[in-house]
Amino acid sequence: MKALLIIDMLNDFIKPDGALYCGKKAEEIIPEIERLKKEFKEKGYPIIYLCDAHDQNDEEFSAFTPHCIKGTKGAQVVDELSPAGDDLVIYKTRFSGFYRTNLEAVLRSLGVKELYLTGVCTSICVMDTAADAFYRGFKIKIPVKAVADFDEEFHNFALKRLEKVYKAELIY
Repeated sequence: MKALLIIDMLNDFIKPDGALYCGKKAEEIIPEIERLKKEFKEKGYPIIYLCDAHDQNDEEFSAFTPHCIKGTKGAQVVDELSPAGDDLVIYKTRFSGFYRTNLEAVLRSLGVKELYLTGVCTSICVMDTAADAFYRGFKIKIPVKAVADFDEEFHNFALKRLEKVYKAELIY
């Protein structure tokens, strides 16, 4: 079984007025994620949103400007990709979707063995989630048109590292 992970497609990252806007490239991946979401939905595969949800004084803000504060518009999934039906939403407070969340238990209970990672940022939350997925024995696929980063050099490096180190299959 496979699952689609939609990582941090939140207003604070994707919209130009967001606290940590990832740039035009982040907005441009929305249609590809919509397409994948439709495909997975039609085949009955799980769709799981991994969403930053920080407290006002989160320790992550020592490295990044405050963003995705629980209960704010910035922490909401962009309208174009809103969760629907039986889509699952898992809130996270660090880069990896596995860190201090029930993601692994959810995936195991659904019989998922293969993860399609989409969203932002390729070099941070996507890569850290992929690393933790690799350590847990999941097969990783990265639809390249469905990930983006605020820094093109970091994005390209992350794709290489995902492929070489975490044995992710890059889908072009």
